[in-house]
Amino acid sequence: MSLELLSKLETKIQAALETIELQRMELEDEKQKNAQLVEQNQQLQQDLNSWSDKVSGLVGLLNEEVTES
Repeated sequence: MSLELLSKLETKIQAALETIELQRMELEDEKQKNAQLVEQNQQLQQDLNSWSDKVSGLVGLLNEEVTES
C-alpha cells in the first residue's frame, strides 16, 4: 500500500471516530432528556390521580346531598 492510500485511510478512520464520538454525545443528551421526560410524566400522572381523587370525592359529596334531599 502506498503512503498516500494509508494517509487517506487514516483520514477516513479519524473522521469515522469523530462521527462516532459525536453520535455518542448526542445519544447521551437524548438519554438525559428522556429521563427528564419520564420524571415529568410521572409527576403529571400523580397530579392527574390526585385531581381525579378530588373530583371523585366532590361528586360523591354531591350525590350524598342529592340522595339526602
